[in-house]
Amino acid sequence: MTKAPPVPLLVGDRRSDGRRPDEVRPIEVEIGVVTNADGSAVVSYGRTRVVAAVYGPKEAHPRHLALPDKAIMRVRYHMAPFSTKDERKNPAPSRREIEISRVLREALEPSVFLEHFPRSLIDVFLEVVQADGSTRAASLTAASLALADAGIPMRDLVIGVSVGLINGTIAVDLNSLEDQYGEGDLPIGIMPNLGHITLFQLDGSWTRDRLVEAVRLAYRAVGEIYGIAREALKKRYFEAVQEAT
Repeated sequence: MTKAPPVPLLVGDRRSDGRRPDEVRPIEVEIGVVTNADGSAVVSYGRTRVVAAVYGPKEAHPRHLALPDKAIMRVRYHMAPFSTKDERKNPAPSRREIEISRVLREALEPSVFLEHFPRSLIDVFLEVVQADGSTRAASLTAASLALADAGIPMRDLVIGVSVGLINGTIAVDLNSLEDQYGEGDLPIGIMPNLGHITLFQLDGSWTRDRLVEAVRLAYRAVGEIYGIAREALKKRYFEAVQEAT
């Protein structure tokens, strides 16, 4: 028997946190926050907060792992032990974190010109310091912005957002309650300028019409988040120019 949520997920056209179904939480982006990294970003989707740091491109070690025609990208997704309200999380990587690390790497690779850096290595570290749903979506956005901050040539940014079913209603940017008690979940990553989808994970039971509507809402939410991300990158660029002069 499915456990009931502690509060109603949807009352009329309002969700438990007061948002409309098609409304994302407040999005905050800051670029260049980790001084010893080649590129970094902090991204917040509401109370979900992720720090991303990029190191590279650099020479691959051990050398036998290097690829002759492109760079290797490694992604490490990790949730800090203090990131949730539940019992302290074990700091060791879980099976879920290892799987999400792989999924995020596969979502990021199409956006990066890895072929420009043969025999090289790019490390992407993602630390979820506060979790309130949509952690992989926020992590994808943070990683993409950190790669851009590192000056690595990219085809486009990748912006992540989650879409779900709440009492039969399609909603974007799920919080933890909606993620836990909703009927379906779709984390999706989109390159907004190219319109390409690089992450698509479907959970739950969806009809074709609902899925089409979910993707449509995802594109719209990604456009909104992309606007905020682009302004943060522009701000970072102008700050770097002023520092150089």
